Amino acid sequence: MKRGVERVWYGASPWVVPLLPFSALWCLLVSLRRLAYRVGLLRVSHLPVPVIVVGNIAVGGSGKTPLVVWLVRQLRQAGYHPGVVSRGYGGAARHWPQQVRPDSDPVTVGDEAVLIARRTGCPMAVGPDRPAAARALLEWHECDVIVSDDGLQHYALGREIEIAVVDGVRRYGNGHCLPAGPLREGRRRLRGVDFIVNNGSHDRLEYPMRLRPGEVLPLSGEGVGRSLESFRERRVHAVAGIGNPGRFFEMLRRHGLEVVEHPFPDHHPYRAPDLRFEERLPILMTEKDAVKCRALGVSDAWYLPVEADVEGGFRERLLDRLARLEKSGSGKPDRPA
Repeated sequence: MKRGVERVWYGASPWVVPLLPFSALWCLLVSLRRLAYRVGLLRVSHLPVPVIVVGNIAVGGSGKTPLVVWLVRQLRQAGYHPGVVSRGYGGAARHWPQQVRPDSDPVTVGDEAVLIARRTGCPMAVGPDRPAAARALLEWHECDVIVSDDGLQHYALGREIEIAVVDGVRRYGNGHCLPAGPLREGRRRLRGVDFIVNNGSHDRLEYPMRLRPGEVLPLSGEGVGRSLESFRERRVHAVAGIGNPGRFFEMLRRHGLEVVEHPFPDHHPYRAPDLRFEERLPILMTEKDAVKCRALGVSDAWYLPVEADVEGGFRERLLDRLARLEKSGSGKPDRPA
């Protein structure tokens, strides 16, 4: 079913036509919702510290999580004490918000949240109510800037800086809003963001981001890592339960691996049978999948971390924007987006 949807969104399918009225309704509703926040009909919570939102206008993976990890590291190097808030998607906690630590259970707080906590060691809180999660984070830790992961459409949390991430290959698909296309909001929404980061390519006024594969690490946590090149010309089972599994499979192929694809839905709750394949080959998966699969006891399984590199002077311009907000003393523009 997913492949059929992608053919409609990213190809030339006649099925898009009967869905267009529903897309128009979707665009109208999201525009009215955003307007309600802007005029004060719905409440926007502002924090005493700057908030940086990272998100996108299209469904599916675009590279937001690696960018958040990169962003936290840049902020720390510049002398800030960042904290991260997120939805905790896929988490089954009974009470929210939840504090996230590197050893937190991804079943409780979500896989992406645990990944970010492990990669950054940064204070983090998750919950459906973003303002409540952010306020709790400030109560628990002395943060002087908050990064909101996948928060572009969560207008209840006020923000000073917005960063939109664009998939450099798929971009905006057919350009239609849900359900006829992949857009959560119309492309006009990007006119209001502060920075656009393009994962895999770049266009005018966009900052190019590259995802660089790191060392392939054993899923068990025992033993030493290997270079991705050591798998060159080998046949492997490639497992990906992310927004865009094809991006992971293509990365492996570019490095000379022969890939047997095993795509799973985003945030898939893995069980041991999911990783039992008839052909005995090494299993390579994303770091996000590894967060949930480590306890399954799978042999000859590995995961591939990636590092984001953002070019075009993005770091300097972002830090300059933060510095000007601090100098102004307010840093609280009256906008939800």
